[in-house]
Amino acid sequence: MTSPKAELLTDLNRTDAPRRETLRRQRARGFGQSDRSDSSPRLVLASGSPRRLMLLGQVGIEPDALRPASIDETPKRGEMPRTLANRLARAKAEAARDQISDDMDLADAYVLAADTVVAVGRRVLGQPAFLEEAVASLELLSGRAHRVLTGVCLITPEDRIRTRIIETRVRFKRLSREEIEAYIASREWRGKAGGYAIQGLAGCFVQKLIGSYTNVVGLPLTEVAQLLVAEGIPIHYGWAHAADIVPE
Repeated sequence: MTSPKAELLTDLNRTDAPRRETLRRQRARGFGQSDRSDSSPRLVLASGSPRRLMLLGQVGIEPDALRPASIDETPKRGEMPRTLANRLARAKAEAARDQISDDMDLADAYVLAADTVVAVGRRVLGQPAFLEEAVASLELLSGRAHRVLTGVCLITPEDRIRTRIIETRVRFKRLSREEIEAYIASREWRGKAGGYAIQGLAGCFVQKLIGSYTNVVGLPLTEVAQLLVAEGIPIHYGWAHAADIVPE
């Protein structure tokens, strides 16, 4: 016989309760449509990263809004780097999606998120919080190969989820103590997965790279462009006119 306390706990743990009706869900069903005269797709980037904005701008993609998602990025016990990157990218996309669910201008927007993980074997190297952590990361990467994995997640206006995992292999030359100390002094390591930025001074550390360079910078452009084009987002629209605005 089930006790009243057990019945209460069961009710509280149910996951089949109906989701709250949002403007986004209404529009996905064809109701509550926006009265915008411009019917072009909207794109929300679940990040405030200047590097990701720069890379998107490089191929003519300008998000309509930025909705950085604050989530716990701590790896789970025994979680593999590939699984971590995929989980965090999806969590960021879903958090940003929830932020715009009742926004009159953005409720029916596409949401793009990404998360980059640097790994040596199964060990994940996060963003160093302290100088000592940055030194330890560079010492570990010195003279050996590592992987850079980026999880990309795109949520459509109908809440279909598209994900990709992109992996790049990078090999560093053996770093001297002087090189490590000089790089730490530059402060480029701050806020960078693995404690380095390939597009900066650390570019001279790279002996070999197999895969996507932009993936190591922070966003794999080939795969992102493919995802957007497959959804009918006209990223190529302005390319033919680019020559008109580029100064000679």
